[in-house]
Amino acid sequence: MIKIGLEIHCQLTKLESKLFCACRAYYRDFEPNTNICPVCVGLPGSLPRLNREAVRWAAKIAMALGCRTPERMAFFRKNYFYPDLPKNFQITQTNLYGETCAGSGGVKRIDDRDIRIRRVQLEEDPGRIIYSGSSEKTQITLVDYNRAGTPLVEIVTEPDFEEPRQVRGFLMILSDLLENLQVSDPGLEGAMRADGNVSVSGGSKVEVKNVNSFHDLEKALRYEIARQQSLVERGIVVEQETRHWDDRRKITVPARSKEGEMDYRYLLEGDIPWIRISSAILDHLRRSMPESISSRRERYVTKYGIVRQVADVLSSDRYYSDLFEEAHDADNAREVANIITTDLMGLIDTREKRRRSRLTGAHLRSLAGAILSREISRSSAKTALQEMVRTGRDLAEISAKLDLGGISDASKLEGIIDEVIQENSGALGQAGKNPQIINYLVGRVMQKTGGRADPGLVIGLLRRRAGI
Repeated sequence: MIKIGLEIHCQLTKLESKLFCACRAYYRDFEPNTNICPVCVGLPGSLPRLNREAVRWAAKIAMALGCRTPERMAFFRKNYFYPDLPKNFQITQTNLYGETCAGSGGVKRIDDRDIRIRRVQLEEDPGRIIYSGSSEKTQITLVDYNRAGTPLVEIVTEPDFEEPRQVRGFLMILSDLLENLQVSDPGLEGAMRADGNVSVSGGSKVEVKNVNSFHDLEKALRYEIARQQSLVERGIVVEQETRHWDDRRKITVPARSKEGEMDYRYLLEGDIPWIRISSAILDHLRRSMPESISSRRERYVTKYGIVRQVADVLSSDRYYSDLFEEAHDADNAREVANIITTDLMGLIDTREKRRRSRLTGAHLRSLAGAILSREISRSSAKTALQEMVRTGRDLAEISAKLDLGGISDASKLEGIIDEVIQENSGALGQAGKNPQIINYLVGRVMQKTGGRADPGLVIGLLRRRAGI
């Protein structure tokens, strides 16, 4: 029997400041060791000051996961030595005395299995260790404390996973949930990290750390399961330990013996008073929670008739979902969804492209309206969309500049159709026996009109000419 549990660390990347000081929470654009202060590095006499917004955001994550949020909580010092922890202790909530940000009780489903959430707690992120050098002999270790103190929410699951594929699926769901809450940007480097705890029948729990991606975690867990099963089959004891994933060799390697809770010598943090979250604040947080991804997906399908696969894609990404909400109405919803999933996602498929994009919901609304009224062809609409993303100009200006107006006047198309029939003599006479010939001729007309002709009108005119 295989049991897998997760310890997931999610940075609250969209907060302005760190958990216990005024330094920037977003540390990625700083030179090493410049986004720090006496509190970050634990200098004598420095005192932490709790970021209250971080407590509220952690509570929202707990609510979204279905966990109980207590009104009273405390912080502790978790003592251990590691170079990236400048104070030699980490300030964290713990499950001691039940005073976590959220108690147990949350459940998420994946593959028809209940994944129980053991706890959700708020803590500070340590700094980063950077290894430099081309070989073990020349390697040096550097420490960057810019990240130290970044607000972090730890989510611990029960060992309810039975295979690594379920782990990866759960992490994708959790990533979407965090993005939907607008508390984190899981796609950023280091913003969402996960360690796996693995055991097989007859063996002890082994923690797998130092994994860079969900995909790599799945591979690391598969390797570790195979390693432990091999040991058990040979009668060798599986030791309780922490192992690191060696991405180059695709194996896990021993790091250290696994610490127990007592090894951390938890001590109540005397510089931070006990925190109370009033029932009024908790009620306000519940009311301000955004619509869940599953609810939004069902609304898209049932209210607007959007295909479920399209609704899945549209609802799971907050950026595209927000654009859809801004642009759609009862009449154009399916067309707006089609533009986003068919054309837009290919145009702005990276974070950098999204940041540079000038597109708004108003652009999409006008574009969908023009397509539905046949003022512009779908081919021309794609060209217009590219210009909207690049320049932010409105449809009327782009259409006039690039001459994108659709041709929906039969009299204007008749001459072009005559040319196509002459260039493909005999083809029209065979259209009754081979329907594909009509499609070919339509393509030729669209080519001559630069994609501006109304395809439905062209098909009707050609079918009439062919007598079918």
